[in-house]
Amino acid sequence: MAAETEIKTFLCRSDNIGVLIRDPATGACAAIDVPEAGPVLKALDETGWRLTDILVTHRHGDHIEGIPAVKRATGARVVAPAKAGNAVPDVDVTVGEGDTVQVGGLEAQVWETPGHCADHVTYWFAEAGIVCSGDTLFTLGCGRVLEGPPETLWRSLRRFEALPDETQVFSGHDYVLSNARFALAADPENRDLMARKAEAERAKAEGRFLIPSTLGAERATNPFLRSSLPALAKSVERAPGTDPEAVFVALRAWKDRF
Repeated sequence: MAAETEIKTFLCRSDNIGVLIRDPATGACAAIDVPEAGPVLKALDETGWRLTDILVTHRHGDHIEGIPAVKRATGARVVAPAKAGNAVPDVDVTVGEGDTVQVGGLEAQVWETPGHCADHVTYWFAEAGIVCSGDTLFTLGCGRVLEGPPETLWRSLRRFEALPDETQVFSGHDYVLSNARFALAADPENRDLMARKAEAERAKAEGRFLIPSTLGAERATNPFLRSSLPALAKSVERAPGTDPEAVFVALRAWKDRF
């Protein structure tokens, strides 16, 4: 099914990732967040797609700034986390844990994935094999903890463990090269990670970015998903067998200082 779902990714602002997901059977199309209006409207013009929905991952300004202009231009329905309160403009529908969202024939499950912020949600299109992780899970990294303890983000990240390796992961920012540098500092003997860093450097030189990633690639190279492994415990000076949550907390604190 993933091949039948049409997707366009593009840069917004300096490092936000714009994502359009379209169901070709019905023509319905969703934008995942609207960091700024111009690039989203340009992508719609280039593709000829008609925007029907805006799926908001969280309330931060760099993810919602362009919503009013895009809604005026397209009439798209705005779906936002209920826990964001009134922070997201022009909301039509609020969602929380266990809800589903339809984009034409595509169905997304809503997960509450707090940690980066309290209202964050992730959209999991199970049949299409697509997860839109916002600022929770990045290629080679994870979000900065801005609200609540880091253990909350750890619990959110663990939800991705149940997804198949081939799942495409669409994150909210292109932080790949900086994430790769930290990942290699934390996991320096990981040959898969060395190869991914080289791939990210080539992509940057060619004007591309490594988004989407796949969950299989993240399991092999993302230190924040690998904190149960002895190599990552060692990197934060913890004994082998240390609780993975404690290793994650130490890794996240190290990344904040990196």
